[in-house]
Amino acid sequence: MSPRILTIGGVSIAGLVGLVVSLVIGGAATESLLADPGVLVRFGTPASKLAVSASMALLLGGLAVKLFALPPGKAADRVHSLALGSSITLSFAMVAYSSLTFLTVFAAPVTLDPGFEASLRYFIVDTDLGRLLVIVTGLSLVVTVILALAHSFWWSATAFALSVAMVWPFGEMSHSGGTDNHGIAVSALVLHIIFVSLWSGGLLATVVSMASGADREATMRRYSSIALLSISIVAITGIASSVVRIGSWENIDSGYGIIVALKAAITVIAGLLGARWRKSIIPTISQRRGVAAFAIVETALLAVALGLATGLGRTATPADDTFPADPTPAEILLGRPLPAPWSWETAFTEWRIDLIWLLFAVFSTVFYLWGVARLTRRGDTWPIHRSVSWIIGMAVLVYATSGGVAVYGEFLFSAHMIAHMVLTMLIPVTIVMAAPVTLVARAVESRPDGSRGMREWILGIVQSRWVGFVGHPLISTVVFAMSLIVFYYSPLLGWATTTHLGHQWMVVHFLLTGYLFVQALISVDPSPHRTPYPMRLLLLMGTMGFHAFFGLSLMTGTGLLLPEWFGAMGREWGDTPIVDQQIGGAIAWGIGELPTLVLSGLVILSWIRSDEREARRRDRQANRDGDAELNAYNAMLDRVSSRDEN
Repeated sequence: MSPRILTIGGVSIAGLVGLVVSLVIGGAATESLLADPGVLVRFGTPASKLAVSASMALLLGGLAVKLFALPPGKAADRVHSLALGSSITLSFAMVAYSSLTFLTVFAAPVTLDPGFEASLRYFIVDTDLGRLLVIVTGLSLVVTVILALAHSFWWSATAFALSVAMVWPFGEMSHSGGTDNHGIAVSALVLHIIFVSLWSGGLLATVVSMASGADREATMRRYSSIALLSISIVAITGIASSVVRIGSWENIDSGYGIIVALKAAITVIAGLLGARWRKSIIPTISQRRGVAAFAIVETALLAVALGLATGLGRTATPADDTFPADPTPAEILLGRPLPAPWSWETAFTEWRIDLIWLLFAVFSTVFYLWGVARLTRRGDTWPIHRSVSWIIGMAVLVYATSGGVAVYGEFLFSAHMIAHMVLTMLIPVTIVMAAPVTLVARAVESRPDGSRGMREWILGIVQSRWVGFVGHPLISTVVFAMSLIVFYYSPLLGWATTTHLGHQWMVVHFLLTGYLFVQALISVDPSPHRTPYPMRLLLLMGTMGFHAFFGLSLMTGTGLLLPEWFGAMGREWGDTPIVDQQIGGAIAWGIGELPTLVLSGLVILSWIRSDEREARRRDRQANRDGDAELNAYNAMLDRVSSRDEN
């Protein structure tokens, strides 16, 4: 039997062992006393879910290795084939998992009668679980088509982005939907799945690439960077998920707690093996033998952890959701108790952690300071105000997404508007002033072998035609201004307010539109557009006028936006919802103009510095050519004067 088949079989058995252990400990393997779906469905559902998780890990990990570790060539093509095979497997596994999930929910035998067909249609069309399963299955088919028809790095990047998007529905399907800390639970699980997949699937893809002739040391070093980031985030999100779902130490001896402990122990062992990779094996990898066997052992451990995690998803969580005995309409909508009434004190004492943006702020700051330190070590300088600007921006981002304005933004339109103004007007100014693209271009080494690292991808995106189009001052200003109308007077407001995914999209949208607008005006990082400064000031003044119009329309309006939501919120806190909305309009007009005034000053300062640079350039040119430009201009004036006299 070939080593490849033995490897695949061994890793698969390891995953199944972890799954069976988890099902036995958690009780999901026992027959249900009420509407049991049968042995085939009871064991087939988690088995198909394990196949989904394994194929998704290979898909995400394989594409990550191709995109970030390998140059074009045989190894990249082999890993692309691995990703394609994984996406095909994922599509079939999703069909099986969706079918078995339906049979689990309805606990009905498969028949051809109209009742069964009606139940299946109802599950797919009218239930959240059914719709989420259809979304994942559809995305897996789209990814399969993309990978089958296109091999370029940009199309692979598109497939990778869609594969990451596939993970979110699993977060919504899990136990996280029923916890008090729903946002933390969903975010933690989504991040956990993504980075476990990058870690485990990326390791196997790295072994495949090395077996296909890739540079062993370079490939392992690049994968090691991906794995180090993945291990860090897996550890943080694993702890967050456990705290949310277990609840207290008294529940640690429950079936759920025991499985979590086993999974954590195996993850730690795999992490220690990864540390050995980084410290001992990679520096001498070209002279070592048995590297593949070492990697297979780590992959098998991760497969066991994956099996445990799959069974964990079918185990009841011991944490009890806290809910008021006599809930208000707002608490019924939210599914949790309301915080204390809004005040200047609670605006800074009430917190509800948004794990996605907290981790983004922390890790991006670490990478930013690492880049600055790297420049300093080689003798280059980096302005201190840029580093301070980045740190301030990330600190404000954490507050805007996890602090008081984020907590009360769910209930009060005025608090939501404060968060909006901070996200779209204040934080983008600090990010642009920090010049992150310039730092990446200077601090990160370019790759000479044709592969794409962080530097190549960031510069490629920034220099792309699409970013060049949306980053044009006129386009970015129109998008920035019109976003107010489109967002607040369309169903997008309801989606962003009532769903966790919509809220995350809202934050991304506000940050991106604000960044493109500010970057187009002051252009600290390199920009393909050289818009005259008077035009930039005109665009900025036009934006101020549009903000004033929008704020005034809210201040004078008598129709409540999203009445089915904000109409039930905050009534016991003083202001009526319509008055609170009018206060939000005043905030959009008043507070929103303060960053605009700062931007005006920055544009004028940039204009002055540009004129000074141009004057210095002309002086240097005059010193080199004896002021030929001025002499030519004077000669032209003499010729004009002579013609006039004649």
